Amino acid sequence: MSTVKCLVWDLDNTLWQGVLLENDTLTLRPGVLEVLRQLDERGILHSVASRNDHEDAWERLEKLGVAEYFVLPQIGWGRKSDSVRTIAEQLNFAPGTIAFIDDQPTERAEVTHHLPDVRCYDAQEAAGLAELPEFSPVVTADARQRRTLYQQKFRREAARSEFTGPDEDFVRSLGMRMHIDRARAEDLARVEELTLRTSQMNATGVHYSNESLRALVDDPEHEVLVTTVEDRFGSHGAVGVVLLQRQPHKWRLKLLATSCRVVNFGIGTQLLRWLMDQAARAGVHLEADFRRTARNRIMEVAYRFAGFGSAPCECRGGDGPSESGEGVQRLHLVPQRQAAPRTLTTFGPTLWSADDSLGQWS
Repeated sequence: MSTVKCLVWDLDNTLWQGVLLENDTLTLRPGVLEVLRQLDERGILHSVASRNDHEDAWERLEKLGVAEYFVLPQIGWGRKSDSVRTIAEQLNFAPGTIAFIDDQPTERAEVTHHLPDVRCYDAQEAAGLAELPEFSPVVTADARQRRTLYQQKFRREAARSEFTGPDEDFVRSLGMRMHIDRARAEDLARVEELTLRTSQMNATGVHYSNESLRALVDDPEHEVLVTTVEDRFGSHGAVGVVLLQRQPHKWRLKLLATSCRVVNFGIGTQLLRWLMDQAARAGVHLEADFRRTARNRIMEVAYRFAGFGSAPCECRGGDGPSESGEGVQRLHLVPQRQAAPRTLTTFGPTLWSADDSLGQWS
């Protein structure tokens, strides 16, 4: 069972006791405040799907001291399933990572009918949600600030909507800096989380445990690289991971995954181009593992667009890319030098010589 990424709350007789439109004295249900805090600290987002007047409901959330916990609240008079779908789409989350809690069986049934992958809970279960395994993800430093990261993301999007020039000019105006570093022991929990949570921008969908990642870090043949991004609005946090096996004549890209938060900025493509440039400097070929899943078609397009293909090569004994375990294809590329990106500045380690220094991609 995948972990929940966002919990969507009904308000009346669910988050609070009473009905707003009936002018009841509203108080939070017992245990709700603690659940809000615990899940927020674990990196699980909170949102709202409620039939109420938006201004009145939001004012009440502020008076109760919990408005800060909610992102993308959908408060109005439409169907709850439409509200939940909107939240999932704007967060770029799969429906199977969304949970919905409501006191009305008919509302839960309506959401289940239209969004069968969304997990629904009775309001009576609210106080115990934090004890359930689906609400117990790996907790990392990035997880603790995930709500802040998404709130910064929404501010970027608002700025983009006000920007009158081309997308490339807007991205350049952000002053983005991408840092690629060799993973340290304290980074591995976030790297593991990326292999678990990332679905669209994940080349294989294979989960790497903390233990297996630690073994790769200690293996001189392997590189475990973690990517962080920052701009004028703040940090995006750790948003990318590369697992690379280095051999004398070829490098095997076992995993490339980036967070959905940075899809619109092309971070996955720039990370791949940086790696291609490093391989070209080293004079080696590249192989890339790819396993098609229900959501990662965009990664296959990225690999194919970059030039990875199925042609045989002598670096593989003349064979074309093969199917390995669990349907993983090995795509092949003879890399060429890549121009540094125009929309961001990239800093990364030198993989193509004995020089272990960190430098700017140029």
